[in-house]
Amino acid sequence: MKSTIVKFTAKPEHATSFAATLKEAQAATRKEAGNKEIKVFVSNTDANVFFVYERWADKAAITSHDNESHTKKLMEVGQTALQIAPDFYFLGDTNPLPDRSKSPNAEDELFIIFFIFKLKSGYKKQVLAQFEDHVTNTRKEEQGNILFDLYTVDDQEDTLAVYEHWRTASDVWDIHFYQPYAMKTGKLLEEAVEGDLKQYMNFVTEI
Repeated sequence: MKSTIVKFTAKPEHATSFAATLKEAQAATRKEAGNKEIKVFVSNTDANVFFVYERWADKAAITSHDNESHTKKLMEVGQTALQIAPDFYFLGDTNPLPDRSKSPNAEDELFIIFFIFKLKSGYKKQVLAQFEDHVTNTRKEEQGNILFDLYTVDDQEDTLAVYEHWRTASDVWDIHFYQPYAMKTGKLLEEAVEGDLKQYMNFVTEI
C-alpha cells in the first residue's frame, strides 16, 4: 500500500470551482482499480486551501492514476485556478501500520488534522521511536480517536506527516494532549522540529 497527500492553494476567485473539480476527480478516482481510499478536505482557516488524501494498492497504481483523463483535467484546471504549484507528499508507512478499523458515529463532530513537519538534523530516529509508542497508545483512546497514522515522506528525509481523525476537538485539546505519552511526544517535538509547531498543523473539514 502507498499513500499520498496533496495540498492545493487556489486563487480566491477560483476556490469554489476548483473544489468542484476536485470532487469530480475524486468520484472518478474511486472507480480506479488501484485506489483504496480518497478523501478531499478544505482548511478550517483558509477556504482557498485544499488537501487530498489518497491510499493506493502500490506505486504502479499511482502512476496509472497520473495518466487518467480526470487527473490531467485537474492539473490543467489548476494551471489557472491555483496560486502556487501543488505540494505533493508521497508517504511511507511506519510502525504501527495505518489502521482503518474504527469508524465515526453519526453524532461525531469530527476533528481532522494534517500535521506535516520538518525535523532538525539527527532527530528522526528518536522521533520515529517515540511515535511508535504514541500511535499505539493513541489508538487505544476509544472514545475520542478514530484514526491516527504517522508517515515518512519520500525524498524528504527531514519531513514526517501525521494524519488524524477525532470524534470532537475537545478529545484532542482536553484529553489527548494531557496523556503521558502525548506530553512526552510534545516535549520531544518542541526540541526536534524546525520552528514553531503550530505552523505545521492543518485543521480541515471533509467536503
